[in-house]
Amino acid sequence: MAQASQRKTVGLALSGGGARGPAHLGVLRVLEREGIPIDVVAGVSAGSVVGALYCAGIKLEEMLYAIGDFNWLRISNLTLPLRGLVSFQKLESFLTQWIGDVWFSELQKPFAVGTTDLLTGRPIIFTTGRVATLVRASCSIPGLVVPLEYGPYWLGDGGISCNLPSHAARMLGADIVIGVDLLKSYARKNFGALGLASTALEIMIRQSGGGLEGADVAFSPALDNKTYSRFSRAQEMIALGEQAAEAALPLIRMALRQGVEPTDAARLETK
Repeated sequence: MAQASQRKTVGLALSGGGARGPAHLGVLRVLEREGIPIDVVAGVSAGSVVGALYCAGIKLEEMLYAIGDFNWLRISNLTLPLRGLVSFQKLESFLTQWIGDVWFSELQKPFAVGTTDLLTGRPIIFTTGRVATLVRASCSIPGLVVPLEYGPYWLGDGGISCNLPSHAARMLGADIVIGVDLLKSYARKNFGALGLASTALEIMIRQSGGGLEGADVAFSPALDNKTYSRFSRAQEMIALGEQAAEAALPLIRMALRQGVEPTDAARLETK
């Protein structure tokens, strides 16, 4: 008698997006409600914060509470403007309070954090080491936040080199990768040259590292023209994440049933 085929391993790739990060919680709420399994997670910047909490076994309602306590005073402090204006040492402490001073090997689910080595420009993916420390590195926006000196690296925001870490999720063993992209760009036509430059920067970061093409199902909540810096808008972000995940459910279920080609990725964007 032939053995029943094993279920495909499902990975979740969570992009960066600053204060848009709570949208990932809305996505998780829908996936949990619908019984969509998540076996491994890879996160960058804001996505690494959510991924760390989730893989540490923090319940979704507790995660919602934790994000509600998120603000600039809680996660940063001013520093001498030598390599950045603020330090994210407080962010590391914040995360440690929630998950403990844990190493990747101590998490309940396999987890990868994407960073960028500012000395070489290369993406550096971590699956070993202290989780909170490397999440801090992944969130450290160059020019604003002091980079983390870590061995031979100067680590900064992972979104610079790969904002949607689909390949890192596959590195963890995912057969199917669900990508959540928070950098849906917005053409700021009425803001002149600065607005167009801002739009171009969004486009470049969104496309960095080929993460959109690397996911089997990639979708973008309707976050164009939404804030990157106001954490007080968390509930709005959560709701938009839920809406996007609900719209993506047919493609996700199709991928789980039969698999899809990576070239089908990034075709779903909520309006």
